[in-house]
Amino acid sequence: MSDTEPKAAPAAIRSEGPRALRAGFIPLVDASVLIAAAELGFAGREGLSLALIRDVSWANVRDRLAFRQFDIAHMLSPMPVAATLGLGSNPSPTITPFALGRGGNAITLSARLFERMQAVAGVADLASALENARALAQVLAQMRAAGEAPPTFGVTYPFSSHNYEFRYWLAAGGIDPDRDVRLVVVPPPLTSDALAAGEIDGFCVGAPWNMVASELGVGRIVAAKQDIWPDAPEKVIGLRPDWAAEHPETVSRLIVALDAAARWCDQPENHDALADLLAQPRLLGAPMPIIRHVLSGEFCLDAKGNRRVLPDYFVFHRAQANYPDPDLARWIYSQMIRWGQAGYSPEQAAAAAASSRPDLYCEALGIAPPAPRGEAMGPFIDGLCFDPRDIPGYVEAFGVRSLRASGGDD
Repeated sequence: MSDTEPKAAPAAIRSEGPRALRAGFIPLVDASVLIAAAELGFAGREGLSLALIRDVSWANVRDRLAFRQFDIAHMLSPMPVAATLGLGSNPSPTITPFALGRGGNAITLSARLFERMQAVAGVADLASALENARALAQVLAQMRAAGEAPPTFGVTYPFSSHNYEFRYWLAAGGIDPDRDVRLVVVPPPLTSDALAAGEIDGFCVGAPWNMVASELGVGRIVAAKQDIWPDAPEKVIGLRPDWAAEHPETVSRLIVALDAAARWCDQPENHDALADLLAQPRLLGAPMPIIRHVLSGEFCLDAKGNRRVLPDYFVFHRAQANYPDPDLARWIYSQMIRWGQAGYSPEQAAAAAASSRPDLYCEALGIAPPAPRGEAMGPFIDGLCFDPRDIPGYVEAFGVRSLRASGGDD
């Protein structure tokens, strides 16, 4: 699929007039496309009015979409998959016709824990993500030998890219996330405060909260999403399938508006204006300079001034970043199996893939779907590649996985 301009929405769709939609979001930079669509006129051009409703936790977003307080929602990419499979509390059928981009996550450890990694394992200030994971494994071995309690790490939701990426990074370093550390749920805006208070020893979260912690001097960024798998799915727009079926014209208008907003957000010359917008207290409420650095992929890793630049830390539109790819949903499903949240069956694999709706995306934009994928996806930080045609084989290849992980019916 090319990045050429899509067709405009059909005249019949445009002529329906304004329609107000309640849109839930969490204060994260990866809500940029939704926020820009609402605030900068992209939705209005398609006859839509988006009422942005800021929330604090993904569980709230899930419930408010299910109970019809939201019409659409900024969601973690695994949430529609989990809901479709009936996993977690209060699962309600959810689909996604539009991905909000890729990138934006990072893993931050407390400054104290990172200093211990340097003392025990001699890890360098600018060590790679894999070197940092292996250094943490050495510290954990020392802690176990001394009878110390394992560290507590925060993730934003059990069915989240953050949970799977944090687990993937730990396991790549030889750490069992279910035995060697303690994982707890912390809402994204509270992660840096929880780290500063000593309630957790690290976290995986989306921007800007990693850099907030490093700027405060309480955290050290040790890995970014791109280190684990650059193409990993991130946030999406979630809809109830019955609502989408009842309002096909509105869904098409919404996709056209989001596509235009994503193109705008992806342009570097617009990042100053985007950072100013996101910094508003009613939206993200984070310092504008931090947001601006995040959009440029410029990391302040710690209070010592160590820095790193990841030019594609955020991709809002390029490289099919908005395409709701069923193969990415299959990868999410593979991680649910790996960590004992689900068992494998061909029917469940098909259901997971069906939570992504590329048909709605392509129809709205008047474009053809991409050619079928002809090769495995990856490699990941551990050197493995994902073949969506062989989910059981992929799961079985992991040296670290839940004892409940199964390649057959569960």
